[in-house]
Amino acid sequence: MSSKQRAFLGLSHTPLMGINPVAATVEQPLQAALAEARAQVMAFAPELVVLIAPDHYNGFFNELMPPLCIGTAARSVGDYLTPPGELHVDGDAALALATQLMDEDFDIAISRRMVVDHGFAQALQMLWGSLDTPPVLPVFLNAVAQPGIPRLHRCRQLGAAIGRFLDGLPRRTLLIGSGGLSHEPPVPTLAHPDPAVRERITFKREPTPAERDAKTQRVMAAGRALAAGDSSMKPLNPGWDRSWMEALATGGAALDALCTMDEASIEREAGLSAHESKTWLVARSALPTERVLPCTLRHYQAIPEYIAGFGVMFLHD
Repeated sequence: MSSKQRAFLGLSHTPLMGINPVAATVEQPLQAALAEARAQVMAFAPELVVLIAPDHYNGFFNELMPPLCIGTAARSVGDYLTPPGELHVDGDAALALATQLMDEDFDIAISRRMVVDHGFAQALQMLWGSLDTPPVLPVFLNAVAQPGIPRLHRCRQLGAAIGRFLDGLPRRTLLIGSGGLSHEPPVPTLAHPDPAVRERITFKREPTPAERDAKTQRVMAAGRALAAGDSSMKPLNPGWDRSWMEALATGGAALDALCTMDEASIEREAGLSAHESKTWLVARSALPTERVLPCTLRHYQAIPEYIAGFGVMFLHD
C-alpha cells in the first residue's frame, strides 16, 4: 500500500468540554476547527483508524501498567460526556500488528478486553458522533505512571513500525494521536499522601457512581480555578505546545530535535499529563517523517477552563 493512503490527525481531548462553560470567543473557533477536522476526515474516508490514546485510571492501573498495549477488543466506560459501549475494533488487524511488532523485536502488551475512557472515546465522538465508526485498531500509551511512560525515541520507533505494518495493508488508514498538549489536571500519582488514593490508582475496579461524580466535580473545580488564575496547578504553556506542533508538521531535523528533548523537561515545562502528546508522535511517525507533508488544518487554543492546551492538526501524504 502507498503511504499516500495514510493521514494523520493530532487531536487534544478534554473531559470538561460541554461541562465547564467557556466564552463564545473560545467556543466558536474551537468548534469551527473540530468541524473542519470532521470534514477533512470524512473526505479522506478512512477504511481503518489506528487510534493511539492514553487512559486516566479507568482501564489501566498500577497493579499492572504496560507502557504500550494493543487491544483486540475495547469497551468505553462512558466517563464524562463520552458514549459507553464497545468500540468497533478490528481484532484481526490488531493481532496482525502485534505479531509483526513482536517479529521486529518490539515487545508489546495485548489486551483481549481493553477498557478505555474519554482518552479514546472522545476523539471518535468528535469525528463520528458516536462509537459507530470505521474499524478501529486501539493502541494504549501510558502517560501517567512513571517510570513506565514510553520515551520519545521509542514512540517514534513504534510509529515507524506501525507504518511498516500499514505498508502491507491495502486500506486507507487514518492515524489519530489523542491527547496533550500542555496540561496538568488533578490525576493522582503514587506519591499522593492519601493511602486510599494510592489504592484507587493501583487496583482495578469499577468506581461507584458517587466516586465518578466526585471525580468529575474535582476536575471541574480545577478547570474553573485555573481559568480564574487562583490555582496552584501548573499553567498551560502555549509556547511549548506550538513548538511541539511545529516539529510534527515540519518533520525531518525538527522531529529529530524533538526526540532529543529531556524527558524530565516535559513535566517541568508542560505538565504531568503532557506525556499524552506522545500519542501524536506515534501517529505522526507512521507517515513519512523525512520531509514536510501537506498540512491542511492546524489550530491551537490555550483553554484553561478545559485544562487543555488544545491542538488540532491534519496531515496527509
